[in-house]
Amino acid sequence: MASEESFRRGRTRPGRRASDAPTSRATSTESDSAEQGREDFVAKAARQAPPWLISAIVHMAVLIAMGLLILSPHVRQAVMIEATTYADKPGEQLEFDSPLAGDDTDEVQDPILTPEDLAKVDDPFAAPLKIDVQLDGVTASSQIDASQIGLALKGREPGMKRGLLAKYGGQGTQRAVEVGLKWLVRNQDKQTGSWSLKGPYSGGGPYESRAAATAMALLAFQGDGHTRHSKGPYQENVKRGWDFLLAQQDADGCFYRGDGFNFRFYAQAQCAIAICELYAMSHQDPTLRKPAENAIGYLLKSQSPKGGWKYQPNGSSDVSVTGWVVMALQSARMAGIEISSDHFRQIEKFLDSTASEGGSRYGYEPGHMATPSMTAEALLCRQYLGWKRDDPRLIRGVEWITSPENLINYDTNRNLYCWYYAAQVAHHMEGEYWRRWNVKMAKELPAHQVKRGGETGSWDPSRDDNYDRIGGRLYVTCLTLYMLEVYYRHLPLYSNVFADQALSSPLKPAEPEN
Repeated sequence: MASEESFRRGRTRPGRRASDAPTSRATSTESDSAEQGREDFVAKAARQAPPWLISAIVHMAVLIAMGLLILSPHVRQAVMIEATTYADKPGEQLEFDSPLAGDDTDEVQDPILTPEDLAKVDDPFAAPLKIDVQLDGVTASSQIDASQIGLALKGREPGMKRGLLAKYGGQGTQRAVEVGLKWLVRNQDKQTGSWSLKGPYSGGGPYESRAAATAMALLAFQGDGHTRHSKGPYQENVKRGWDFLLAQQDADGCFYRGDGFNFRFYAQAQCAIAICELYAMSHQDPTLRKPAENAIGYLLKSQSPKGGWKYQPNGSSDVSVTGWVVMALQSARMAGIEISSDHFRQIEKFLDSTASEGGSRYGYEPGHMATPSMTAEALLCRQYLGWKRDDPRLIRGVEWITSPENLINYDTNRNLYCWYYAAQVAHHMEGEYWRRWNVKMAKELPAHQVKRGGETGSWDPSRDDNYDRIGGRLYVTCLTLYMLEVYYRHLPLYSNVFADQALSSPLKPAEPEN
């Protein structure tokens, strides 16, 4: 009984080993014994190990650590990118396009940052164009090459102006510009700061649009480099003109005030050109950004389904009004204002519908006979829309508008509207086309400026020309001033004048004009 009781209390029977005890107690005892044995072995080995062995172990650890530090920057790491994109419908998730290959390290590719075989660009001063995302994925970019913000207007600065006048044959013309600007000063409304199409001068037009008249006058001053921020003899005149014009703009960006049913988009485009130029020339004055964007926004919202503009918002289209709007859009882009490339594609389609002779000549509307004035205006649009200087269609068109019968001649071929656009087209083309145009222009325009009396500095409108008759003396004077400013008003589209040694070096003053 005693032995049985001892067994029940968990004691080991006489003659049995410890391993015959209950399992839990035996396991604990063996574990403790083994752990103690290992500790005794390590301690004994450490005490009896020779010094060279300990030194070898320490040096090996140091070498391994240093190797890891040196090699770690060169170890290629797979970057894991997780993107969550959503489709319009459940279950149709979009693919995430990445230059990396996800978690497949065998397919990881290094993205190309700058290819070494880039083609030489025609215009190194052109800035990248900000492109709207096109959902159809057909067109990657607009066909218009963006000019660097404000760069195309740099010719209006005093030093550049002198150099460009000499380069492009404008010696002797600047005196006519100065006298013309003084005529505008004399006819500015002293109370409102505005200008009028009807008077107080002689030869005014039959219709009034103070917004259009003020914009045209301001464009003449700005074309010569005068803004409300620049110090000079006309700073106050320009400032008062802008105070008036900005007050005319409504919340939608529209400047039109019901003056003449067909004036709306002529006036709006002229005002938009003026405000965008002022914004670009004023080092992007933040107070001008919103008015400029609103003015352009109103034009874009009013674009016709046919692709252009005419007299009413979203109505029909003609080349005459569309040309002014294209110049406004180009001015906006010069000022860094973004415009969707879709608007330009629509304009191109409209111009295509008015073209003849393989795209080298243009009429007022689709189906109309081609005329030199509409051709000159459409070709300027084509230049802004990306046609290259050697485009055969452009060359054939320029050959026509600069042919002897279409050159400036007040006696046999008066066509101021055509001359205004042809001067710009020829200036952008440069070379022989510009030479043959400028030989006549530099002589004829100053010669026909009024030299005596109260209208000194202006140009007389023609009763036989419809545009002259409607626009009146101020319209005729402003367009003539724009032509005389063409030497520096906009830099040529197809060449880099800054590469010319004469313009990249310090400029000498121009020769005194008689």
